[in-house]
Amino acid sequence: MQRELIITEDGSHSLFVKEMGETFHSKHGAVQESAHVYIENGLALIEQQQINILEFGFGTGLNALLTVEYCESKNKIINYESIEAYPLSTKEYSLLNFNNFVNTAVSVQDLHDIPTGKKSIVTENFTLLKHECLIEDFEVKNKFDIIYFDVFGYDYQSELWSTEILQKAYDLLNDNGIFVTYACKGIVNRRLKDLGFKVYKKPGPPGKREMVHAVKNI
Repeated sequence: MQRELIITEDGSHSLFVKEMGETFHSKHGAVQESAHVYIENGLALIEQQQINILEFGFGTGLNALLTVEYCESKNKIINYESIEAYPLSTKEYSLLNFNNFVNTAVSVQDLHDIPTGKKSIVTENFTLLKHECLIEDFEVKNKFDIIYFDVFGYDYQSELWSTEILQKAYDLLNDNGIFVTYACKGIVNRRLKDLGFKVYKKPGPPGKREMVHAVKNI
């Protein structure tokens, strides 16, 4: 998979996948998109002190880095797990400039340097466990309070938005758990509703009209 470093409109980096013609983040601004979708319309809406997070698609590590920043600013206790089948190379992640945009001493390079398969203490209140596997093969007994669903778009990898994958997300959530994603596609929303999610359409980040915040019904 050939990936090329690009600069998005807010000055933060993303990666362009040549074979797909798709970027890891919005070209309108990587950091502002991730902060809007996963922090402001996801994590920030959870009131409890200790939060278990699962991310579908570790990618550049931006969502994890923003979560570390939030964890420190709000004094939350966060256990963060992620799934990534194709991790970035050291050469790729060493160039990312996300730390120019966040207020934490933890670097995105620090997060990438953590080995997969081992739960690691990143800060006093933040742990990270990375899984290197296909989403289809991911199996754990843990339950999560929120899922960051940040895979490539439906038009590029529709199999990752299948009923089977979304069912897996539903099953991995605690009751009243949150599923949040940048996408808002009709067929995906219908699948989420059919599985038992209550789907809310929210204003999207710059360049996108809507996004989805869904809650696991009980």
